[in-house]
Amino acid sequence: MSEVRWEISDGIAVVTLAAPERRNALTVRMAGELEAAFDEVDARDDVGAVVVRGSGGSFCAGAHLGVLGEAAQDPLDDDAQRDIDALYGSFLRVGRCRTATIAAVRGAAVGAGLNLALATDLRIVARDARLISGFLRIGVHPGGGHFTLLSRAAGRDAAAAVGLFGHEIDGERAAALGLAWQAVDDADAEATALQVAARLGKDPALARRMAATFRREAGPPATSWDVGLEIERGPQMWSFRRRAKASAAWCPDGGAP
Repeated sequence: MSEVRWEISDGIAVVTLAAPERRNALTVRMAGELEAAFDEVDARDDVGAVVVRGSGGSFCAGAHLGVLGEAAQDPLDDDAQRDIDALYGSFLRVGRCRTATIAAVRGAAVGAGLNLALATDLRIVARDARLISGFLRIGVHPGGGHFTLLSRAAGRDAAAAVGLFGHEIDGERAAALGLAWQAVDDADAEATALQVAARLGKDPALARRMAATFRREAGPPATSWDVGLEIERGPQMWSFRRRAKASAAWCPDGGAP
């Protein structure tokens, strides 16, 4: 079954991460399906806005541990690089959608999942949503242009608090910082996102021109997202390798530390 579903109604495409059993953690397969879904949506002239959501109780719990584990074993391996690039490519694809994008965030948005939410133009979050950088907690350098995305949304201090110092915030705090447009009750997050998207859905042709103009004028920041992604790549690969060496030292027999 597909791990990404999409449907169109009243000029609005709803793209759903559909792997609730793992809290919608991103795999290479899911990243590929996400790109394909946005390719399909972009090929339609009747779409004025896109809402991205997660199924179940979480938006996206980050990169699947299998992807991170393989990267940690040999960060410079071609397959490991290809898998990480696939995840990062899905964020860029969302950010390059022809029309405006909104993330409806319920539950957790962690690491790569937070990147995915920040890749959209606007975020509606549940008040009790959990926005977590998460990289520091697992001893891995941020990737995917994480600092660029955070600072683009909320400025340097918020980017430092969340991304550098690892501070977890809820939806209320995210809205106060500017990381989200509005914090609402959990049950209302997706409906509110659809309401916000409704005006653009009525005039897709105008919506696409407006989205293109908005992005040219409002961003990217001084350090472009693409450049930020590449700046983070080397340190992140180093952190993967360091983590693998530490695990081997503590667990020479392969057991848990």
